[in-house]
Formats: sequence, C-alpha cells, structure tokens
Amino acid sequence: MNSTQNRLALPLLFLAVPYACLAVRPARAQQDGSQATPALSSKPASPKQPPAAKTLSETEELQQAIDRAGNDRASLVRNLEEFLKDYPESRQRPQIYRAIVEASLQLRDSPRATDYAERIVALTPEDMSMTLLAIQLLERNGDEAALRRALNYSTRVLDFVDNSSAGEKSPKVSKEQWELEQKRDKVNILVLRGRLAFKLHDNAAAEKDFRASMALSPSAAAGEKLGEIAELNKDLPGAIREYARAFALADASTSAAAANRREIRQKLGNVWRLAHGSDQGLGDYILHSYDDAVASSEAPKPRRNAGAKEPYDFTLRKAQDGSPYPLAEQKGKIVVVNFWATWCGPCREMEPHFERVAAQFQGIADVIFLSADCDEDESLVPTYLQEEKPRTTVVFADGLDTLLTVNSFPTVVILDRTGKIAYRAEGFDPDDVEAELANAVRHALAAQK
Repeated sequence: MNSTQNRLALPLLFLAVPYACLAVRPARAQQDGSQATPALSSKPASPKQPPAAKTLSETEELQQAIDRAGNDRASLVRNLEEFLKDYPESRQRPQIYRAIVEASLQLRDSPRATDYAERIVALTPEDMSMTLLAIQLLERNGDEAALRRALNYSTRVLDFVDNSSAGEKSPKVSKEQWELEQKRDKVNILVLRGRLAFKLHDNAAAEKDFRASMALSPSAAAGEKLGEIAELNKDLPGAIREYARAFALADASTSAAAANRREIRQKLGNVWRLAHGSDQGLGDYILHSYDDAVASSEAPKPRRNAGAKEPYDFTLRKAQDGSPYPLAEQKGKIVVVNFWATWCGPCREMEPHFERVAAQFQGIADVIFLSADCDEDESLVPTYLQEEKPRTTVVFADGLDTLLTVNSFPTVVILDRTGKIAYRAEGFDPDDVEAELANAVRHALAAQK
C-alpha cells in the first residue's frame, strides 16, 4: 500500500526489449565447393531501387517512444499516449498506464494520474496498492462522483483484506505478524471508507465504519470523526466523550500530529462550553479519559511460556521469521543473552560490542549468543532489523526477561550449562564492556568443564 511516486528514476526502463539480431547467412556454395557465380545477362542492368522502409514491431515502437523522451517525464507521457492511440489493446497497457501514473504524479498532474490509476484498477482489480492510490487521488478531487467511485474501491479493498488467509502469507512472516498487519490494514480501510461516507453525508454508514475501526483498535482519527458526527446530531455528551477519547489517543510526536491534537482540543473545548457554559471540570474529564484510554490499550495479552519455571523450559521465536527456538536444545551450553528494545538508544550502541564478543567465540559449539527483543509492539522489530542488520541470532524474549527480572536495557545475562545465572550486567561502559563480557564467557566455559 505504498505510494509509487518515486519508485523508478527512469519510468518504463523495464519495458526495454533488445532488438533481435539478424543472422547474416553466407552465400550457398556449390556441390563441388567452388563459389557460385551470378549468371551473365545481355540485358542492361536496371537501376537500383531504394530499400523499403523497415516496419517496426510494437515492442520496437514502444522502446522508441521511451528513448525519445529521455529523462523528460512530460515527453514520456505524451509519447506513451501517442503509442496507445496506435496500439489501444497493447498487452503492455498495465505497465504503460503505471508509468504514466508515476510520471503524472511527479508532474503534479493529479487528473491524469487519477485517470490512468483507474484504468489500471479496471484491468487488474487485484492490484490493491494501485486501488488505494486511486482512492486517495479520487478523494483529493472531491466531487461527488469521484467520492462514490472511491467508496466502491474502498469496499473492494476491505473485502480483499477480509478474504485473505494466512496460507497466502510469505513464509518469512510469522502468523502473529501477519495477523497484526491484517488487523492494521482493516482498521485503516474502515477509517478511510468511513471518511468517504462522511464526505458524502452518509453519516450512519460513516459512524458504523468508525465504530468498527475503534472496536478493532482505538484511534484518534476514528474518535475525532465520531465526535463530529455526534456534534452534528446535537449529541453534546456523545461529542465530548468521543473528542476526549480522540485527544487522549492522539500522537504529538511530529509537528503535523501536534497540530491535529490541538485541533481536537479546540473541538472538545467548544462542545464542553456549549454543554457546561465554561471550561470548569474539563481538565479532570480529559485526565479521566486519558486513564481509560491507557487502561484499554494495556488489556492483558496471552502470556507466552506461562508455565515455564526455568530458562531451558522456554521456547522463544526467531524475530526474522517467527520460527520456534527451543532453549531446551541449548541445555548444557553457555547461553549469552543481550536483552534490548527498539526504543532504547543505548541498546543500539551496545549491539556492535555484543557482536564483536560473539565473533571471538565463533566456532565454539558450547557458546550461544542471542539478542532478545523485549518490545511490547513487535511490529517495530522488522524495521529495526533492516536498519541495524544484527549478526547475532535475534529472538523475541517471550517472557524470559520476566523470569530473569530484566527491568532495564540493555541487560546482558550469561546462563551456565544448568541454566543458572553466571553473569549479569545492566547497562555498559563502552571502554571495557567487550573485555569484561569476553572474560565472563571464558570463566563460564572453564567453570564446568
């Protein structure tokens, strides 16, 4: 569902097809091996005719249209549209349409980008990323007909999400991660469809989608719209409740998010004064709403390894693909675990030190190094792994941090061959952490040989 605006520096380069090379055949020799000679004629030679112009194939004409444009996107759009006039049923239409969409977006030509995005959706309705782009462009256009088409497309995307099954997921993605992404997609599509219905003044349909979204995962976007609908319905207590919840859920980490939160606060203050005549009591109400929002977001989740009483009773999960990592298979070895979280700055600084110590013991089968992630939101981990590219085995802590009473990050624990803690360090000194940790590993190896 990402935008395609900047995917290709040179659009349609992937359509280039090399010209076919024609083999030059030698003159056929006679049976006796002598070279054939042209037959003599008493008639005067006729003047040479100019060679007939070569007829280009469809692929060659398309390549010429791309080549003539060079890096000029406006020329590329014109050339491709001229090509489509000559070949309206070209099999390359989806790729050509996509190139026109990308170039038009970069040229800030939204009407043309919208037109060709919808053509792609008509040809390949299963292309959900392009369908979403078409919805965004139609919503930006804003007229009623465009909004109704966008609403229909959003229903199509929602049906696609609802009908997806875990059997279709990539083997690199765990079932838990896939389910989390499906839930996030459904929440976003419900908010999008609700927003479109709201713009079309179908407040009942909009409210239904916003409430379905909030039931899956409460968000400031859906809460704010529910507040607006309640305000339009003259339901001031309902508007106050929804605006207050939206304010509690709103993010203020960026300037745009902070501006949105201020806007929600203004709406909340306005309806509060309409209902109560002043701002008295509003502060306490906001704090109460915030506490409720935090409590609902911290609803108890099923605990992994709930019955485990010893480290080797734990089955962790590899962060890269969610596959099981039973610690029982490491029993009898020295296990070195670095507990970390994506939001922890010192953890990022610790990782290269941890990796260099692990490299010192590479090839020693009796020592295992693990990096155990302790994030509550596991969706943050894939991006972290792509950025940092750790070389040690990365697993989710899955309750091991609780068993070992890990309360700060980074914390490094060395488990001896029986699973008892042989070494523990909370935080680190960059000047001596590698020497200290390496010595602790050697001591654990020697202690129980």
